[in-house]
Amino acid sequence: MNSSVSELLNQLLAISHPLEPFDMPLLDAHGATLAEDIYAGERLVLRAGSRIRSTQIGLAASLGLDRLPTRPHPRVVVISAGDDLVEPGLPLIKDGEEYETNSWLLTTSVREAGATGYRVHTIPENHSQLKQIVEDQLVRADMIVISGESQDESFALITGVLAEMGEITEISPNLAESGQHNFGLIGPDKTPVITLPGDPIGAFLSIELFVRPMIRTMLGASNVFRTGAKLKLTDPVISPAGVSSYLRAVLSDKGMVTPLEDQSDLVTLSDATALIAVPEGVENLAAGDIVDVMILERSNN
Repeated sequence: MNSSVSELLNQLLAISHPLEPFDMPLLDAHGATLAEDIYAGERLVLRAGSRIRSTQIGLAASLGLDRLPTRPHPRVVVISAGDDLVEPGLPLIKDGEEYETNSWLLTTSVREAGATGYRVHTIPENHSQLKQIVEDQLVRADMIVISGESQDESFALITGVLAEMGEITEISPNLAESGQHNFGLIGPDKTPVITLPGDPIGAFLSIELFVRPMIRTMLGASNVFRTGAKLKLTDPVISPAGVSSYLRAVLSDKGMVTPLEDQSDLVTLSDATALIAVPEGVENLAAGDIVDVMILERSNN
């Protein structure tokens, strides 16, 4: 089933709920999300939904508080499955082997979003082995993210396993450089799970557009989405017909944004400081056009 980016995002947010709050010691609360407003007398001094930084810890201490009501960091287990994936640091021996990229990218991405990320790289030989791995991880997961090989050979295996464990939906967003996704709730606690495309660029886009908002929702954060802006293009861009695109770009001076040249190159993932959103039905944008931009790097992120 095909879906727009916004339709898929709404479905994913519907299965993501803020985690139950509890009081945490000040140092442990650092980096978590404040679950309740904090008052000094009648004055609101700390606002619910805000990230607890060092200044909030200091303010709480000055008020005589040794604990804060917080929503904990969601525990996100990242599973990378595929029998042709090789761990970095080891040699590639057989034809078709490739270095396992996604679990490193995805685990650090979910940590940057505010989650506690656990990396599980596995090479399951069959259905039962992968199912056992997923079941073992459910005991420590608030969410499970799964990716496969870059050509998605393992997608059918992953889909079959998840379908036995809960209610799963297969969907393909109308998104350039993307692919098939699964999502749903699995296990006795109905843990959210999402399967991402195997290609690293597609996985990166899914993390930014779908998984990061899910994590921010589970945190109860006030800023679920990246900061957006309307900026002027320095160079023209071409987008594939019939799908939306999020082009890697760099922010320039004077309120402008520059698309990176080779969008198929993995280096663009490292270089990009922004994504240019090109909606469905738009194939050509000229230099000087005003575009919607998702900012990836900012001082207060």
